[in-house]
This record gives sequence, structure tokens and C-alpha cells, in this order.
Amino acid sequence: MGRARTFLLILVLALSVSACGDTDDDPGTAASAGGATKITYLTAFGAAGRDAFAWIAQEKGYFADAGLDVDIKLGAATGENLKTLAAGQADFIDLDLVGGIILAGQDKYRDFRAFAILHQRTLVSIIAPQGGPIRTPKDLAGKTLGAATGSVNQLLFPAYAKAAGLDPKTVSWVNAAPPQVPALLAAGRVDALSTFLIGRPGIEKAAGKPMTVLPYGDLLPDLYGNALITTAQRAAQEPELVKRFRDAALKGLEYATAHPDEAAELVHRRNPASAVAAAKGEVTLMAPYTTPPAGQPLGAMDKQRVTRTIEVLVQGGLFPAGLTAEQVADFSLAPGA
Repeated sequence: MGRARTFLLILVLALSVSACGDTDDDPGTAASAGGATKITYLTAFGAAGRDAFAWIAQEKGYFADAGLDVDIKLGAATGENLKTLAAGQADFIDLDLVGGIILAGQDKYRDFRAFAILHQRTLVSIIAPQGGPIRTPKDLAGKTLGAATGSVNQLLFPAYAKAAGLDPKTVSWVNAAPPQVPALLAAGRVDALSTFLIGRPGIEKAAGKPMTVLPYGDLLPDLYGNALITTAQRAAQEPELVKRFRDAALKGLEYATAHPDEAAELVHRRNPASAVAAAKGEVTLMAPYTTPPAGQPLGAMDKQRVTRTIEVLVQGGLFPAGLTAEQVADFSLAPGA
């Protein structure tokens, strides 16, 4: 009997150890270790002031309060961010919605859905040295522009040029990774940059001279700017997860725009290569663009306006008619829906 009891005890212990090992190896358990859901988030454009809200949401515990363990990675503009999302290497991304719509209309990327608007108006612009030859959009003829590889700036330019009465083929382009874009102008490799207007402080610092800003929105009104994005599958199958991330991120956005100094310092602390002054300038210039229409919540997204955006882009010759608002945005997940 003694040997039998000993054998039985050893067998029970062995089975217990095996069961524990199986639990540790289960990817679902690992993904939610400590009770928090692990997700990966991709910033819009490297480590810039416009992305400060994500680090704020992490630092202030907004993500943790929502039961999320968020790994923030540096993004590289519209096209590159969509590639990362499509490859399953990010769960949520930040990108310019207009750029995403253009790529969807051109049938290059369809598996994404916007669920909250960060910038209620487009920030895309031309930035050129003040007092130089570029004072109006038509002055861009024969010039060389710099932009981030795969960015909305270059994708949207043909429609902007058409609205300005300019042949887009008369403009040459030089592309670079997001952190190197300001250096293109400072080094004299380009005549102007096509980038977000809130990037002006960093560009002026790099070039050592004041800049003139020509917003695309002057000729292409009613376009949204950046939005929070996920895959169509996640939007449909994990709506509560999307909403938890949405609310925590927007809480970070609200805090960041109200505290630009603190937001800029945090971006620099998390990413030492970033400049505090430039980050603060971006957050400060961005704040008015985050304000939703009267009576609507932060991050509000309107189906009629997305539909109008698609119509503007079709009229601009960027892609044929047929794309619908529901193919690029999930309005059931928008704030206040």
C-alpha cells in the first residue's frame, strides 16, 4: 500500500506540473497576463508632438485603467503604417484618414476601419522658406518637394494641384523616413516640404529660418486629418476592446492638448532624439484641430463628412467612384455612437 500511495502522489504531481506548463505556453493566457490585454500601437509619424497623447495615456495610467498593456512603436506615415497593420504587427495605428481612403479607393489597402478622428481638419500642407520663390501653390511648378515615404502628402498632392490649376507632373519628389524629412530642406535638397503644418517649428529649427505654410485645406476643404485605425476584423469581432482603447487614447489626447509642456517633455523622455521645443510647438498648433463640432464628443466622426471626403477625392481624380464610407470607417465604434 505504501508504494502504491507513493506512486499515486508522484503521478498527481507530474500531471499538475504538466498542466501548469500548458497554461504558460497558451498564447491567449500570455496575451492577457496580469489581467491586462496586450496590444501594439503604432504612432503616426515617428516620435513627434502629434503622437504625445499615446505616451500620456500610458504614463497617466489611462491604458492600464482600461485593462490594456500597450506597446507603443514608432510609425512611418500612412502607407507604411497600413503595411504594418496588414502584416499583423500592430493592433491599432494612427494615420491620416484621407491617405487611407486614397489607398482604399485605389484598391491597395481595404482591411482597415477608422473609429475615432484625432484631427477634425486636415493638417497636410506645403512648407517653404519665407521670402523665397514659393508663395502660392502655382509657384510649385518646376520645383522639388520633400515628403515622408508613403505619406498622405504625396498621395493627396494631385488633387491639391488640380484645385490650384497646377500640373502635378511639373513637380519632382524626394522621399525620406519621417525623422529625416526636415533635413531635406535644411540641406538644400528640396525647394519645399509637403508635410503637416504643425511640423513648422521643427522645420524652422532645422533650417534656421522662418517658413511659409500653404495648407492643402485652403483648396480642399472639409477633409478630416488623422484618425485611430484598426483592422476590419477586429472592429467587427472585438468592438469592446476597440472602445476601451479609443476612450483611453482620447483621454490622453485631451490631457496632452491641455498640457503641451508636460506632453512635450514626456515625448522627449521616452524618445531622447526628439526636441522638446518642436514637440511642444506641434501639440500647441494641433490643439485647435482636435476640437470637435459643437455638441459632439472628442474624436467625433461623421458618416456624411467621410462620404463628402470620398467625393472630393474622386473629383480630384485620385480613384474611381464606388468606395463607400462604411468601407473605411466603423461608425458604430465612433465616440458618442
